[in-house]
Amino acid sequence: MIPSKEEQMERQRTVYITGHRHPDTDSIVSAIAYAELQKRKGVHAVACRLGSINTETKWLLDRFGFKEPMLFEDARATIREIEMDPPLTITPDTTIYETLQLMQKHNKQSYGVVNEKGQLLGMVTRSDLASIGLGDTAASIQLLKETPLENFAKTLSGRIVYMDEEYHFNGKVSIIAMTETGLSNYDVKDRLVLLGNDQEAQMEAIRKGAGVLIVVWTQTISEAVLELAKQHHCPIIISGHGTMNTSRYLYFAPPVSLIMIRSLISFNIDEFAEDVGKKMLKSRYRSYPVIDNNNYLKGYISRYHILDYRNKQVILVDHNEYAQSVKGVENADLLEIIDHHRICDIATSQPINFRNEIIGSTASIIASIYMENQMDIPKDLAGLLLGAILSDTLKFRSPTTTGKDIGIAKMLADIAGLEIDSFASEMFKISSNISQKSPYDLISQDVKTFHINNKKVMIAQVIIAAVDEMREIEDALRKEMEQFTSNRSLDLFVVAVTSILENGSIFYASGALKDIVKEAFPDKNGPHSFQEDILSRKNQIVPLLSRAIINSAI
Repeated sequence: MIPSKEEQMERQRTVYITGHRHPDTDSIVSAIAYAELQKRKGVHAVACRLGSINTETKWLLDRFGFKEPMLFEDARATIREIEMDPPLTITPDTTIYETLQLMQKHNKQSYGVVNEKGQLLGMVTRSDLASIGLGDTAASIQLLKETPLENFAKTLSGRIVYMDEEYHFNGKVSIIAMTETGLSNYDVKDRLVLLGNDQEAQMEAIRKGAGVLIVVWTQTISEAVLELAKQHHCPIIISGHGTMNTSRYLYFAPPVSLIMIRSLISFNIDEFAEDVGKKMLKSRYRSYPVIDNNNYLKGYISRYHILDYRNKQVILVDHNEYAQSVKGVENADLLEIIDHHRICDIATSQPINFRNEIIGSTASIIASIYMENQMDIPKDLAGLLLGAILSDTLKFRSPTTTGKDIGIAKMLADIAGLEIDSFASEMFKISSNISQKSPYDLISQDVKTFHINNKKVMIAQVIIAAVDEMREIEDALRKEMEQFTSNRSLDLFVVAVTSILENGSIFYASGALKDIVKEAFPDKNGPHSFQEDILSRKNQIVPLLSRAIINSAI
């Protein structure tokens, strides 16, 4: 179903707030919390995600009563999301005359022809209809020949007074004088003959083999004429108009199925507006039908709709680089960025609000913004934000943790009525349980892409209760990592297995540069040695790997 004009306008006003790909808890919670703040300011904001949520995030959302954010697949506007004209339609049986009336009434230049289900069969344009009156007579003859007699009666505001299933009509028309002398000058055999209220002329036309009689300026037909018509299989129609209009309108009696364009340029409702605009440049039609995947007509779009559309409005949280953002973000109307990572490569065409802090969690920044705007933080939202801070700072053990994170976490715990240690233990018990996860789930749930010294690197982090749990599935893990690396053409894929309780990590690597991981994190006590105090991907793992990759190229 096509959205209403109001719904389309609302969509264009929507602000999509999203975290990064392969979202972690901080990314999801920050999007939700900032969307709630924007709504309180009167903004039509929607929290989004760029992938499946992990077990920890799901547990937090369920515990505090929040819905999973919508999946945001592309920042570019689709036809579905912009204004278009409503799907006014006609059927294949609609006459040319009726179509012209509709075009005039609704000021339209074209109409889609649909079947009884609403699926698009073809199009009829005003220029197509104009060609009926201006085109070659041979084409009109063929059209009239295939036109049902009921169409003539309907178009002429008349009625059929005699119908014969064996009628013979070749599509040609004769408009004759009202005298026998005038009639004798015409070859009317198998033709549609238009004449007046002259019984003798009517009978003479029938005797001479007329295919159909259309009679003007009368309300009745004599019994003698009707009897003769039966003998010669000649239907008779009484027109509701005079001679002039009857002669004009009968050429508009054919159904549009006979003239509609069947080979169409149409667009799918989920195509991107920018792509549609490029395709329009290759043709010169005023209006194009828009269909869905099942060929149901959803509306019409013109060049001015494309020229008038707006890109999606987007706010990024917890990231600021193309590789980690939503597809098509470079085409979006980017309004704001809130992040605590390194400043990367996203560029904008105009100034925006960009807030980047040296802090352990984006959720801490969002909580700060609530306080700066003197907005209260509801109890359930406070609990959700607390969970995100504890997750991203690894319960304050990550070297990225600041005093501000700890202070905000304590404040949120007071609002939510939670005790930090017990709440963190409960949460990490959920997130560190790997018994129900496949190797692919483990390596793909929290993974980020980095471009280091022209090398494509992905780093996944798996939170686990004890690192020895991972050693039990090492063979399956390595196999899955090799496939993951090959499928994505990576130079290096690293999986950091982190235990908060044990305060450290072990590392697995695949790809052409996998030996560099041993340089960054030396195996002092055998393969995959435990690296004490290495917890933060952002502040420890990425810098150490970057240095090793750069040094290897020197």
